[in-house]
Amino acid sequence: MNPLSNPYAPGAGTPPPELAGRDAILDAARLAVAKSRAGKPARSLMLVGLRGVGKTVLLNEIQEIADEAGAFTDFIEVSRNEPLSVVIVATLRAALLKFDRMKGVSETVKKGLRVLKSFVSAIKLKYGDVEFSVDVEEEAGIADSGTLRRDLAELFVAAAEAAKARKTSIVLLIDEIQTLGEDEFEALIMAIHRIDQKRLPLLVVGAGLPLLVKLSGEAKSYAERLFDYNRIGALDDAEAERALVAPAREAGVAFEEGAIARILEVTEGYPYFLQEWGYQCWNTAKTSPVTEKDVKKATAAAIARLDGNFFQSRFARLSDPQKRYLRAMAELGPGPHRSGDIARAMGKTSQKVAPIRDALISNGMIYSPKYGFAAFTVPLFDAFLKRTMPDEA
Repeated sequence: MNPLSNPYAPGAGTPPPELAGRDAILDAARLAVAKSRAGKPARSLMLVGLRGVGKTVLLNEIQEIADEAGAFTDFIEVSRNEPLSVVIVATLRAALLKFDRMKGVSETVKKGLRVLKSFVSAIKLKYGDVEFSVDVEEEAGIADSGTLRRDLAELFVAAAEAAKARKTSIVLLIDEIQTLGEDEFEALIMAIHRIDQKRLPLLVVGAGLPLLVKLSGEAKSYAERLFDYNRIGALDDAEAERALVAPAREAGVAFEEGAIARILEVTEGYPYFLQEWGYQCWNTAKTSPVTEKDVKKATAAAIARLDGNFFQSRFARLSDPQKRYLRAMAELGPGPHRSGDIARAMGKTSQKVAPIRDALISNGMIYSPKYGFAAFTVPLFDAFLKRTMPDEA
């Protein structure tokens, strides 16, 4: 049980040694990429789930699938500090320059570059530090209105037409997509809609928290027909066991049945936690097989590390009223819970705590699975809060 040979990989977006339970999603992505490139109707994809279920891992896997299919791909992580329009410039600039270097002159590709320059000139009025260095003239009258909802759609069309002319496709992978501002989200949806109408080879694969479904519906009512929403959750017992046991088996290490059952119980089948418990069990056990006694020691180590990193990094960004709201939720259990019950647990009215609830939804700590309810976006966060704020009980 050499620590250097530990096969488990708990981390942010780190690919697990055994990607269990996601075959159907990857098959659907593979088909969508192939259909988009062939000019056939293909819906863009949205991966929706809580923290720690492996959305970023799946985005990376889908990017590999698209790369192998010959598509131009780029991975974008949305940040509140950088507008989507600025990031898209860099991505589509790289795509169009690649298409322009391909054998044979293409007027469609040249037009795409001119449209991109028009788009940049328009957004420079708002973001003065945007630079664009390609020796082409602007395409007057296209993507230069200064209205993102219109201009982004025209830019997507021009870039996708260039990809089509080069008999390839573009696949954009966008993580933390729920972080987009309202205007940006609406503009992105409208751009994808225009691409679909024209059956052009550009596909968006986004990933975000469960509130993403509600946000997209609020941005445009037709969004529910625009995307295939893949809800990513905890693994069932069989797939969770596979994710836990297979990496160790390859290294000649086994788990006792009781040890497996205990890990599945405490992790609730969430992929990130399975990796954390597997990692700690490997470092704790002296010999194979891993026993329930080993799991008990590993559980203490895993919880200490999660409390100090995974949970604490989110907890530290909260205001005191937000912490108290979440602690009241935790006292009620994992959830979801009625907003009124949470307010009563705090000794306040729903109206009084509504701004706190809205702020927690905005910063991605909770979401509303249905009207009037709230639930944690981070699995097992309720137990962390009880350990961290015991005096609030």
